[in-house]
Amino acid sequence: MTIKKIEHVGVQVRDIETSINFYRDVIGMDLKGTLDHTNGVIKLAFLGFPGADETELELISGYNPDLPTEGKVHHIAFTVDKLEPEVERLKSLGVTEIDSEITTLPNGSRYYFFAGPDGEWIELFESTR
Repeated sequence: MTIKKIEHVGVQVRDIETSINFYRDVIGMDLKGTLDHTNGVIKLAFLGFPGADETELELISGYNPDLPTEGKVHHIAFTVDKLEPEVERLKSLGVTEIDSEITTLPNGSRYYFFAGPDGEWIELFESTR
């Protein structure tokens, strides 16, 4: 198994710029980068604390316009070195797949979603950062 650490926690937001400003100006995080998803709808922003290379916050806009009052956390992601062997391992364990294939983002990072025992979304993330 090559799962190494919690990569990021994805939070759904209505307005990505407003949320970037909040987490930067109020919480004290640094904006590490933004991406437009390959689907042309979703916008992503990654934030972290100055000098810390551990867990990041991923803001996600455009995914679901009807955000619930609770439960805005969309997923938890774990870093892996190589995605394919982990996806095969998960399939052999009979996990419920959310994605049917590995997705590659414009920056080359790749991910794959599956479900936990209560339907929670879990992402394996192979980063190019």
